[in-house]
Amino acid sequence: MGQEDIKNELEKLRLENERLRKELASKDSNQINETYTPNSSDFTLDEYKRYGRQMIVPQVTIEGQKKLKNAKVLVIGAGGLGCPALLYLGGAGIGKIGIVDDDTVDISNLHRQVLHTTDKVGEFKCESAKSYINKLNPHVEVQTYPFRLSTCNAFEIFEQYDLVLDCTDSPYSRYLISDVATITKIPVVSGSGLKTEGQLSILNFENKGPCYRCFYPKPPPPNSVTSCKDGGVIGPVIGLMGVMMALETIKVIVGSYSDGNFKPFLSIYSGYEQQSIKTFKMRGRKADCLTCSGQITKEIITKGDINYAEFCGVVNYNVLKPEERISIEEYHKLVESDHVLLDVRPPEHFQIIHLPNSVNIPLDRLKRIESLENLGFDSTKNIYTICRFGNDSQYASRYLNDTFDLKTKDISGGLFQWSNKIDPKFPTY
Repeated sequence: MGQEDIKNELEKLRLENERLRKELASKDSNQINETYTPNSSDFTLDEYKRYGRQMIVPQVTIEGQKKLKNAKVLVIGAGGLGCPALLYLGGAGIGKIGIVDDDTVDISNLHRQVLHTTDKVGEFKCESAKSYINKLNPHVEVQTYPFRLSTCNAFEIFEQYDLVLDCTDSPYSRYLISDVATITKIPVVSGSGLKTEGQLSILNFENKGPCYRCFYPKPPPPNSVTSCKDGGVIGPVIGLMGVMMALETIKVIVGSYSDGNFKPFLSIYSGYEQQSIKTFKMRGRKADCLTCSGQITKEIITKGDINYAEFCGVVNYNVLKPEERISIEEYHKLVESDHVLLDVRPPEHFQIIHLPNSVNIPLDRLKRIESLENLGFDSTKNIYTICRFGNDSQYASRYLNDTFDLKTKDISGGLFQWSNKIDPKFPTY
């Protein structure tokens, strides 16, 4: 064999060795993948990275993460409570999230409703929230319902989900949500927040825990219910409550609570002076609860035999006769006349903005005044009452006219209409 033939044989051997090394490396790689990704069918590589620091928490583990991925959670309300709850549930890897909200994003929402941004003003809140969640976690399926929850659609929606978050702010919605969830055997994580305080509870757990009617068989008087719009709220307060709701939801789904260790509770958060959370034990289901005892049924609700609006009541602001009211345009013509303008908003509202020369006596304090001398203004002059929207001012005029036989008049539409029709530069809030 010549020298050239030897070179050719050596080259063939080198190429064969290279081929065998590559084949062996490929087999080792496949064996490693088979060895270290036995659950590859449960999660993608991206999901392992995304949820890894959650899965290594002993209270969650990979089994809990599977439960989260398979869970279907309905969030009713994409506002101050719903936004932070949705943010963390989406990040945690809930498989399907439904969002019910017929409201649109307003600039006044943005200090606390953290899923919405300025460019989303005017868009449905549920759609804005969906857009944010999709960007945060593409593995989450989001279904939106841009309409109001009602007796006609509640059951059809609820039956698609495993758990409900009540992020609403009205007794009407809370009773409807609780009744439907109890009948469909779905647990409810319920939260609320106003000013500097919040509340949190879990209802209908394992279809044995108390429902909202067990806690509150009768709704509060309608004039005692204050919304964020009227009472205000600090963003981090409502945000904390929404985050706490998300955590309780995760605990329910992964099985941290069981029939053996769960005890009904009500947690109350206070933001001032020092932040604190107090948790109170609540009683279990009430035997005479209309829903838990089966007296309220799906058929009764869907047929409309329960009027939730009538049950919860509405505040009747129309307490004045037409001649006891004037329009904002009529008052504008009287601004320079000698009169008393009585602003009955709370002092915090009055400090934000008020019309010149107005006198501030909040409605609740006004109703405690029992003599003309204690009013603090000349009651012989023409008196006009005003508030934010023209509601409390009607009560103020009714009280003054009935108690002191005065002839006051309420300014219809209040300061909101002053800004809308008279002075566009007058701030609203």
